[in-house]
Amino acid sequence: MDTQQVSAPSRVPSSGVVHINIRLTDGYSIISNRLSQHRDMSLLAIGLGTHIQSLPAGRRIGVKALAAVFPESEARIAAALRELERHGFLRRTRERVQGGRVATRTESYNHPEAATRRAGAAPVTPAIPVTPAAASAPAPAPDPGPPVREASPAPVPVPASEPPVVRDPDPAPRLVPSPAAPKPPPPPLPFPRRPSAPLFDEAARLLAGLQVSAPLFALSEVDVERLTLGVAAWLERGVRPDAVRVALTDDPPVPLRHPAKLVRHRLIALLPPPVPAPVPVVPLQNCDDCDRAFRSPVPGCCGECRDVRAYADDEPCLLGA
Repeated sequence: MDTQQVSAPSRVPSSGVVHINIRLTDGYSIISNRLSQHRDMSLLAIGLGTHIQSLPAGRRIGVKALAAVFPESEARIAAALRELERHGFLRRTRERVQGGRVATRTESYNHPEAATRRAGAAPVTPAIPVTPAAASAPAPAPDPGPPVREASPAPVPVPASEPPVVRDPDPAPRLVPSPAAPKPPPPPLPFPRRPSAPLFDEAARLLAGLQVSAPLFALSEVDVERLTLGVAAWLERGVRPDAVRVALTDDPPVPLRHPAKLVRHRLIALLPPPVPAPVPVVPLQNCDDCDRAFRSPVPGCCGECRDVRAYADDEPCLLGA
């Protein structure tokens, strides 16, 4: 049966930490001081790097997987992972796996400087060992081969040198959707929060009159009906009709083929924020007893005077012997 051995320093320091170490035979990991005593990383990054180096190969170390184990938020864990990657303790590469998918491979380094030097060293071609007997033996005479009949020299075509084809080992994923991909539905028009008939009438008149100041924006009756909701939302948010007219018709493209589509796009993309609700102001009142000013929706007494009145109505308290 193994006996645990306790290793304590022979000379106990007068201050600071004192290590009481027990020799471990299982359940431990070797962590380099380059990580545990790093001066340019946060304690969270050092602790997370220590945890990652203690994990077996193949374990997932994504942000969500780590946040499910530790109490830190996903934002703090992501920041710690970026620290480890910036200082060389983590390296993420993208490689193509089976099925044509692109997966992210994460590598953990306990000695980033040594790993960098090893990756930058040129490969050395191993030398062929020569035995003493082979070194002392005479070189064999070249084989003359079959007799060659002399022939008139003929020009030998030399193939043109072609530039080497460099293949990207890690092609970037395609970000442009294919033409057959379904198009997302267009965003809806803004809608007024408090719709009313006068608001819709004013919006319809504004759309129908765009062609007066901007002849290119001649809308049909159907277009006016479809765009009335968006203009009503703008008017409800306190935008003046002249400002709405300028925002919808200013600097149109040349040539303007679809004025209704341009008006719809601008109603959605340039929608101003809603007007903030006014903060109610509590009026000032004069106290009926001390005549001091205080804020209250109704007249009466201030807080101190109300307390005085409340305690004045109580009966005196008698203390028994």
